[in-house]
Parts: sequence; C-alpha cells; structure tokens
Amino acid sequence: LKLKGIPYEYIEEDLYNKSASLLKYNPVNKMIPVLVHGEKPVCESMVILEYIEEMWPHNPSLMPSDSYDRAQARFWIKFAEDKGVAVWKMFFSTGQDLENAMKAALEMLQTVEKHGLGEKKFFNGDNIGLADLAFGAIAYWLQVLEDVMGVKLFESHKFPSLHGWFENFRKVPVIEENLPNQHEMVIAFKRRRETLMTSA
Repeated sequence: LKLKGIPYEYIEEDLYNKSASLLKYNPVNKMIPVLVHGEKPVCESMVILEYIEEMWPHNPSLMPSDSYDRAQARFWIKFAEDKGVAVWKMFFSTGQDLENAMKAALEMLQTVEKHGLGEKKFFNGDNIGLADLAFGAIAYWLQVLEDVMGVKLFESHKFPSLHGWFENFRKVPVIEENLPNQHEMVIAFKRRRETLMTSA
C-alpha cells in the first residue's frame, strides 16, 4: 500500500489473545494478515498483494505489462509460496526434521539463484514487483532465523545473484523504511524458539 501511495490504517494483532475483529474478518484460519477494504476482508499475504494490484494497478504497477512476463512473475510468486515454508519449518524443527528443512531451503535458494533473476535487478526487471515482495519476505526472515538458530545458508559467495538482488530490494526507500528491526526480531524469536523447544 505504501509503494502505491494508498492511505491505510495499520492495526497490530496479538496472536496469543486474538481480537474480536480478527475473528470476525478471518473466521476460517484466524490468522494475520487481513486486509479490510470497504468492510470486505481479504486474507493471506499473496492474495492481499494481488488484490491490491488489481484494485490500484497503476500507482505504480507491480506486475509486468507483457502477458508472458506476467505469467513468469506468477510462477515465481507461486514458487515462493510453495517453497518458502521450508524457512519456517527450520524454526519449528530439531534433529532430522531440521536437517530436512535446511536442505529444502537450500534447494529453494539454489533454484532461484540459477533460474530466477538472470541479469535483472528485480524479478520485474528494473522495478520492484510482486515476485520481489514474495521473495523479499523469505530472504528477510531467513536471515533473522539464521541468527536465531546459529546456522548460515544464505551466503553471498554461494548466492551472488540473490544477494545482489536482496541489497537492491532493501534499498528501495519504502522497503528500507518499513522492514522490522532485525536485531529486535532476532531477540524476540530466540525467546520464542527457546519456549518452543522447552515445551516440546
């Protein structure tokens, strides 16, 4: 919404004490994010981004104008949705499950490094697009979780194209201004993982 200059109200949600508003607007899975537009809720991150793009397509457009390029963008968005879960599986796993999740995350990074960007600055070419937002979230959280768990997968010498892309992504002013503070996220998620591991 900020990329497109659309005014909105942002409401924090406590997932351990879910509000009546969240339960009203997302009664199916009771999770965030939820976009409410004209009292109509839209749920799930990528569905919300696609909705925003369709509602306000020119402020700027986050999908390519060419039909083939749009299909490619949709492919990489779907790939990010399907494969990005490996990053979060790492956080919730130990032992062999953790090894499997790390292997899946590495395979995802290798695939995107080899086939996703080529010589382009962004997935969308010279401008940030929906595929960048999909992978940007994965890359950001992967770096947080690497610090939390003391592992390193997203190494610059192994993934030079992806690292260059992520630096470009982070430097987009709206992205830079709105990414959560990484140090604070590491502290919060270290506590959360410790709680998870002691209650397992």
